[in-house]
Amino acid sequence: MPFFSQIGTIFIKNQGNYHFYSTMKKQCLECKEEFHGRADKKYCSTSCRSAAHNRLNRDAINFVRNINNILGKNRRILADLNPDGKARVHKDKLLAEGFKFSYFTNIYQTKNGNTYYFVYDYGYLELEGEYYTLVRRQSYVE
Repeated sequence: MPFFSQIGTIFIKNQGNYHFYSTMKKQCLECKEEFHGRADKKYCSTSCRSAAHNRLNRDAINFVRNINNILGKNRRILADLNPDGKARVHKDKLLAEGFKFSYFTNIYQTKNGNTYYFVYDYGYLELEGEYYTLVRRQSYVE
């Protein structure tokens, strides 16, 4: 059963907790529409709350999306140039396809001291003369 304690506020007990609802009109921080609701409510609807969240976080979201796009492109290039699981290609071929060497997901160091750079399950090892050995890791999940 709701009860009033001060002007403009209603306290409602729901499942043992009291919720504060304002009877005064408030303005949505996103669309500027007036609405009624809990005293701590900032947005008139879920869509306004989502729009505000997306607007505030778009730079971080775009940053991650751009990196994921580059990693996906690098993986597709390695997969296309390495259909049989092991291949040898020149650096110029990778660059011509748009491969970006500074983007990879992990590094694997062998006992011999060779360093493989992986983009998810496809990797490459730098050889002499600007050639690369392309490999595919069979059991990626460790």
